[in-house]
Amino acid sequence: MKVAIVGASGAVGQEFLRVLDQQNFPIDELLLFGSSRSAGRKYTFRNKEITVKELTGNADDFRGVDIAFTSAGAGTSRQYADTITAHGAIMIDNSSAFRMDSDVPLVVPEVNGDDAFNTPRRIIANPNCTTIQMVVALKPINDLSPIKKVHVATYQAASGAGAAAMDELLQQHAQLAKGEKPTVEKFAYQLAYNVIPQVDVFTENGYTKEEMKMYNETKKIMHAPNISVSATCVRVPVMRAHSEAIWLETEQPLELDTVRKALSEAEGVVLLDNPEQKQYPMPLDIADKDPVYVGRLRKDLTCECGISFWIVGDQIKKGAALNAVQIAQYMLTHGAFKK
Repeated sequence: MKVAIVGASGAVGQEFLRVLDQQNFPIDELLLFGSSRSAGRKYTFRNKEITVKELTGNADDFRGVDIAFTSAGAGTSRQYADTITAHGAIMIDNSSAFRMDSDVPLVVPEVNGDDAFNTPRRIIANPNCTTIQMVVALKPINDLSPIKKVHVATYQAASGAGAAAMDELLQQHAQLAKGEKPTVEKFAYQLAYNVIPQVDVFTENGYTKEEMKMYNETKKIMHAPNISVSATCVRVPVMRAHSEAIWLETEQPLELDTVRKALSEAEGVVLLDNPEQKQYPMPLDIADKDPVYVGRLRKDLTCECGISFWIVGDQIKKGAALNAVQIAQYMLTHGAFKK
């Protein structure tokens, strides 16, 4: 396998390197690409030093590449998609550029892995981080009875805004401890000791783009155009791993034990739900873990067909790099890339 990473110097690009190694993904040759600022940087992968090349419009740079993992922003993905795929590479894109395009599959392997084989443009979109971890938890419940409505409040870590945002949160805490005015650049307000009820920009309907991503992407991934999703996305002063409080309504009432069993057996899910022992998922414990963790499982008191629970997932890992690598693994396992 010949693999490329575009955006290798960013937080997700660096996570790609770690995840590919952790997953023992078969790689004969690895290419790293980045901006002119990143070009020339060197990273070690499996005891081999690799130099980042500048991403240009030269399609020959991707000749022979089987899979290109891209995480350099939507603008870069749109600009260079034809370059990356010109010689047959599958581009697994972590940006928002193609997610809602009808001819680009939007894939979470535990939910709709087979969609990855319908790639007329040789592009597969990696969903938004908050959507990924939510649909992994929704899938086993939806299999019991179709889900009609989802209400979700997210508690999103600084990692969702990139490495510089994580650095700013650390810097703010240090500055405040010294009595200094905190630096505020990556977020609209100081994040340390605060929560900000805005992730991404607002749209005309009063929801942010992040919230609308959850609304639209869930329908596409789950092949459920009638499912309704209402989200409130909040940035919290956590370094890594997003949390979500979810309330959903199914078509038929479900016994809690049935839901518990389905979640405990679901691929990519760990049920951590023992309230008597104060056991439930927290971002402090889930950072750098692969699965989506589910806890606080209970019946919704407002709705006979309602279920409520809490989930936590590592945004950089399952919410980005790991999901993309798992897409490639799914394709490889099911017969793609045979030469």
